[in-house]
Amino acid sequence: MIEPIVLNATVPEHMAGARLDQVAAELFSSYSRSRLQKWIKDGELLVDGKSCRPRDRLFGGEQLSVKALLEPEGEWLAEAIELDICYEDEDILVINKPAGLVVHPAAGNYQGTLLNGVLHYLPANENIPRAGIVHRLDKETSGLMVVAKTLVAHQSLVKQLQAKTVSREYLAIVQGVMTGGGTVDKPIGRHPQARTKMAVLDFGGKEAVSHYRVIERFPAHTLIRVKLETGRTHQIRVHMASIGYPLVGDSTYGGRLKLPKGSTQELHDALRAFRRQALHATQLALSHPVSGEHMEWQALPPEDFNRLFAMLKTDAQQRDQRE
Repeated sequence: MIEPIVLNATVPEHMAGARLDQVAAELFSSYSRSRLQKWIKDGELLVDGKSCRPRDRLFGGEQLSVKALLEPEGEWLAEAIELDICYEDEDILVINKPAGLVVHPAAGNYQGTLLNGVLHYLPANENIPRAGIVHRLDKETSGLMVVAKTLVAHQSLVKQLQAKTVSREYLAIVQGVMTGGGTVDKPIGRHPQARTKMAVLDFGGKEAVSHYRVIERFPAHTLIRVKLETGRTHQIRVHMASIGYPLVGDSTYGGRLKLPKGSTQELHDALRAFRRQALHATQLALSHPVSGEHMEWQALPPEDFNRLFAMLKTDAQQRDQRE
């Protein structure tokens, strides 16, 4: 049996004259404004036991009460998809997503997504927005993601992401040899001609900031670590391509495959075989949505990423021996 959400609060005097939905958002801040407005309209959030409209003004001293059952957020199918779980408690789930797995159902991918797998593992998450998924990774990007298991956790994680206090770091292998690290601060928006792509835009784009540093250089490639300050779609891929260092395997933003001169046939074969962007979400850090404790997780890159990295090192060593 699903237990209803029960909340109670007294409207403070200093909020006299404020709208009901504004007061509710302040007093029940663990829940989204849209969720609270729905409860008000459905008569599940009452003022002194009576139904009111979201825009009604309060005088101060009233008693707000909520008794509401959560309802499924979407018509999604639960599927038995294996999840690589790094951490779990009553409030959150941290998953190491493999490359090739779509995060959320959309046109052409209604089944076989991470969301479908989460619903199979956590059936109650059907009552949470997007089944508790608060951020995404591209289909072909591997690595760490956090999933909320309660509405309170969901709201907290969303707020942390909006406040840019969630730390997300990635490992990437790019084409070209970087001389040092830096920051890319360029707005990103939908590509004006190709609507399936994103692009750096001088006008109309959203703020996007990526900090990167060099981990290891190779004759024609660089392993870098990127820390996101914002979380725009395809941000790292677009930013790195915009400064002339597209990700290995990224056919969308990297153009045609480039095989470095003087490299071994083994490296050429490895580059041809790497059919996804060389990007892995290796670190995730946040404040626990209930306890407030700082928490941090790390995940090593998957086998294909490590294999390409090893091939780049071997090629560099063989070049040194020849020279």
